[in-house]
Amino acid sequence: MSSVPGPTGEAPASGATRRLTVAQALVRFLAAQYTERDGRRHRLVDACWGIFGHGNVAGIGQALLESGQGEGAPLRYLQGRNEQAMVHAAVGYARQRDRLSAQAVTTSIGPGATNLVTGAALATVNRIPVLLLPGDTFATRIADPVLQQIEVASAGDVSVNDALRPVSRWFDRVHRPEALIPAALQAMRVLADPAETGAVTLALPQDVQAEAYDWPAEFFAERVWHVRRPAPEAAEVAAAATAVLAARRPLIIAGGGVHHSEAEDALRALTDATGIPVASTQAGKGSLRHDHPCDVGGIGHTGTAVADDLARTADLVIGVGTRYTDFTTASGTLFAEPHVRFLNLNIAPFDSHKMAALPLVADARAGLEALTGALSGHHVTHAYRDEYGAGKARWEQIVETVYAAEDGSVRPTQTQVLGALDSVVGDEDVVINAAGSLPGDLHKLWRARSPRQYHLEYGYSCMGYEIPAAIGVRLAAPDRPVWALVGDGTYLMLPTELVTAVQEGVNINVVLLQNHGYASIGGLSEQTGGERFGTAYRYRAADGSYTGAPLPVDLAANAASLGMDVIRAETVAELREGLAAARSSERPTCVYVETDTSPKTPAPPASAWWDVVVAETSERPAAREARAEYERHAAARRRHL
Repeated sequence: MSSVPGPTGEAPASGATRRLTVAQALVRFLAAQYTERDGRRHRLVDACWGIFGHGNVAGIGQALLESGQGEGAPLRYLQGRNEQAMVHAAVGYARQRDRLSAQAVTTSIGPGATNLVTGAALATVNRIPVLLLPGDTFATRIADPVLQQIEVASAGDVSVNDALRPVSRWFDRVHRPEALIPAALQAMRVLADPAETGAVTLALPQDVQAEAYDWPAEFFAERVWHVRRPAPEAAEVAAAATAVLAARRPLIIAGGGVHHSEAEDALRALTDATGIPVASTQAGKGSLRHDHPCDVGGIGHTGTAVADDLARTADLVIGVGTRYTDFTTASGTLFAEPHVRFLNLNIAPFDSHKMAALPLVADARAGLEALTGALSGHHVTHAYRDEYGAGKARWEQIVETVYAAEDGSVRPTQTQVLGALDSVVGDEDVVINAAGSLPGDLHKLWRARSPRQYHLEYGYSCMGYEIPAAIGVRLAAPDRPVWALVGDGTYLMLPTELVTAVQEGVNINVVLLQNHGYASIGGLSEQTGGERFGTAYRYRAADGSYTGAPLPVDLAANAASLGMDVIRAETVAELREGLAAARSSERPTCVYVETDTSPKTPAPPASAWWDVVVAETSERPAAREARAEYERHAAARRRHL
């Protein structure tokens, strides 16, 4: 990753300095950082989320105040309610901006800092840039132990911020003012690197934040970080083309790297030319429009029947920007053809070599364009295209069936909620989800109309991501309607940023599904012999179990108490009306619906396995039966060598 000074008028005079605190210098530095890709520039760090405490209020807080917060502020400040949620909002923003622009998050020391860990892990797993600026204990140690400091008897240089090391792509602690210069430059390098990006942490001791230093003026010069598009080596392209030409049943798996690279047009050009079908991961869904002839939908445990059937018989799997998680591979059971081979196009060598694949290390767009050129004139057989086309048509009929609903007085099922939303949204809408049973239904059923419409965080699958991420997406794309889909379990995890949406006037739409518990894990518990233990939101029964009456909670009233407009819907007809009203509203709106948890027409079952280990021995019949079923599936696991 390279950076070059940008055009800012006269260059700073050699030897010129500016006396500022460390925090003031960091704010000024961040305001001058840009990315550039394909000739288009973007602010690298667009804003700073923050909750202030004694560890950052007189440092970063004072610096943001002094820099100004009116129109044209060098670094806009955004007030959050929960530190984890602020990271989720920053991730949503950066993902919507194709990782070309990010946001920072500042916290105090102690609980504020450790609350960042989950969000940091989510960002790093999903390869999304976010800059974390937790306060830290005194570098001078003169006041040890300060409020909220953890003491380690065997090491004097440990603080709770060290918990961020394993979940950060880059971590540094700025013990002295002058150390900020190399630390900040390295932080920008990682944020802007498409192969290395993720959470970046600069731990800032609270005394160092307020310490003054004479900074070289060059440190504050505008700097542009070029986001590279590495082209593949000619030899790798030739080997990849040879593999494709030899394949009888090739299948492309589109991952999130297609979106990050803005490679959707290049993927469509390849499929139009060759007829190779495309299945998608959760992160890659929408790489082709749902009605493109080559799009066969999601793949893996939550995939469509047509995509999974193709995967089982594929002799060449072409991964584009995918990490091959267990959901994609059905825990090593999906790709069943005895002689199947893999070709992986990925900007990260670490991912390109997975599955013992033939690697094509390159930017997704550059690699797809090179491969399309090398395959000129090649096309899959008509029989193969007819086969997956018929499978696609059969699956579309299944979608129509589970979406369909009569406008009667019965509660809608979860899939009918998705059908109602499908009837309301346009190409420009963004649908956000991360956890529960919704990701499975969405991956199988949602008709993605545009590249950025389907926003599923399924790398970390973090409950509570949806609402703050919706705020981040809306800040990144203020002209696009944004929908956060949450169940009651997810809502109760992290509803706090509804207040932020109201405060900032960010008119997100929240679809809140009440099903009285952890429905997804309840189903998984039943399948694995757990008998839905501990998954329902109910009173205790006489035997001590949570099988009594449902709890008398009113989440719609809760959302209203946080400032949201709330629309309650009891039927499919009311739901459609409510969704349409929310979409046209200029205020943050929650559409609340209680779903039918025992539908006559359930969602289609999983077409592929997921390895969740079952107790090897038990006195309970349900667990013994589940173990027998587990061993049957586990026998099909394989390592691809």
